[in-house]
Order: sequence, then C-alpha cells, then structure tokens
Amino acid sequence: MNSARNATERRKWARLPLAIPVFVRSRDEKGKEFLEFATSLNVSAGGMLVAIRRTLPAIAQIRLEIPSAPVAAMALLPRAARTLSARTLRTTPANGYYLLGLKFLRPLALSEKPAVRRKVASRL
Repeated sequence: MNSARNATERRKWARLPLAIPVFVRSRDEKGKEFLEFATSLNVSAGGMLVAIRRTLPAIAQIRLEIPSAPVAAMALLPRAARTLSARTLRTTPANGYYLLGLKFLRPLALSEKPAVRRKVASRL
C-alpha cells in the first residue's frame, strides 16, 4: 500500500503542519505593492501553504517575512532564514480566505554553498 502512495506523491520534501505567522509582500493585479499578515498552514523545505485574505495573480512573485522576537545575543545563534522568496503555484478559495500553494525560489534544505553535482559516466 505504501508503494502505491509513493508512486503518486510528487513532493520532494515532507510537509509539516506548522501554523507560522508570516507577512506576505507582493504586488496586486494592478501592480501596486502590498504587505499583508497571513498564517502558514504547512511548511516543507520546498514551499509553504499560506492562508491570506486576498487573491493573487497566477505565478505571482512573493516575499515572505517571518517575524521574530529580538534576541540579546543574536551573534551567538546560528543564522536562520527569516525572509524567503517564493512564487504562487495555486490559489484556492476557502471560507473568506485564499489558500496559496507557494514554492520557494531556493529550498530551505540547501546550505549557503550548494553541493557540487557530479556527472555519472555511463558504462558501455
């Protein structure tokens, strides 16, 4: 049964059901910039599902800003992403909200320096 489910699953990363407050910055249909408070419903290394009050055009470019409390010893903590770039994959209306399926422009799982990919030579 698991093999049948895995055959239809297209996602590279598992989704985590995390409700994270985020600010969504983008442009509306008229090109006017806006900033709106929203909530994520689930998150993966490759994207996020966000509930927002307004609809966005297809393939809209988005900046997600995750608010955080100021920390006294910020220099001692590991660097964490708080601003993410994404694009809209889908928009679904739901009870006065729109659910945005977003894909990060750069997956969270990648480090600062991308791993070097090696070409595998085929044997004849």
